Amino acid sequence: MSHEHQHAPSLRHGRNWAGPWPKTPGRLLGAGFVRLYQLTLSGFIGNSCRHMPTCSEYAYEAIARHGLWSGGWMGVFRVLRCGPGGTHGIDRVPETLASRYVWYAPWRYWSIGKNTAG
Repeated sequence: MSHEHQHAPSLRHGRNWAGPWPKTPGRLLGAGFVRLYQLTLSGFIGNSCRHMPTCSEYAYEAIARHGLWSGGWMGVFRVLRCGPGGTHGIDRVPETLASRYVWYAPWRYWSIGKNTAG
């Protein structure tokens, strides 16, 4: 008897964004800080994020894609939007940033993701 077993390819899905990103010191520091939070404090705080991906996953990807300064501000503002009365639903990190998002005006990062409540 011939038994054919079809195995699905082994896809490894991690918690954080696995896309390519430049491993600059700032990005490594920021992503490492987020990962440290995920491995330590996240378990005590609980799984209460109102967004998908979670706030820490969002911050990790934002830092990896856009660097420590821009991604860090995006992560901070995302956590602030997650509170009571804040936004909820799917809120993805933008692949690119518009030219209005400049280092000397970090408050502008607040508007990223505000209209994604769903």
